[in-house]
Amino acid sequence: MNSVKALVSLGLLLCLSGCTYGGPRLPYDSWRLGLLAPDYMEVWIESADAVDVQDRVFRRAMSGVAAIQKPKNLKGDPRGWPEEPGDGAGKQVLGADLPRLLYVRWQSLAEPQTYEAYIVIPEETRKAMLVGEKAYCRADGQWITDYRNMLSIGLAPGGVARVWLMGQCLSALDVARVQGTVVKLGPDGGQSGGRYALPLEPQSQEYIERYGIPYDSW
Repeated sequence: MNSVKALVSLGLLLCLSGCTYGGPRLPYDSWRLGLLAPDYMEVWIESADAVDVQDRVFRRAMSGVAAIQKPKNLKGDPRGWPEEPGDGAGKQVLGADLPRLLYVRWQSLAEPQTYEAYIVIPEETRKAMLVGEKAYCRADGQWITDYRNMLSIGLAPGGVARVWLMGQCLSALDVARVQGTVVKLGPDGGQSGGRYALPLEPQSQEYIERYGIPYDSW
């Protein structure tokens, strides 16, 4: 009898869950989360998590090395952010509805220091993610209906996180700038004995030793 009651309760729960949430109703299969860093300011992402509007959590939607450029002969410029930052190193967040909150914990290898940031996605940004726009794609010379279904996060020394919304062939929209906080336990939640994931590449090390870190530019 108890097992029957348990099955009935589970069935009701699943029904209620399905009726309340259902699947995501987006004009595309998924949206993308990408991460990048200024020239030479290398970053290791411990975890980038997402929470959608149905309060479902997608843990470690992205982790690893952030996209970065390290031009030869120290010709790069890490100061500030480009107008079109690029989509970053990332992944599609499969099965998610529109994003409500992003959480990023990362190692700023240039300093080194470990930070975390909570990024609230505004309602206006979510509305923009549902609007299709006519766009010309220079890569193949085609006009398409494009959607801004790509969120890119720039991670800079000092714990700065900058967020943009873009499409494959649409310009980037500024979403937010968030000041992260230092993770007191250090890298890997204190499990690595204070050791950071990777050493700086020689070019990055040389740039920082020669020019320093432009903290006030981000």
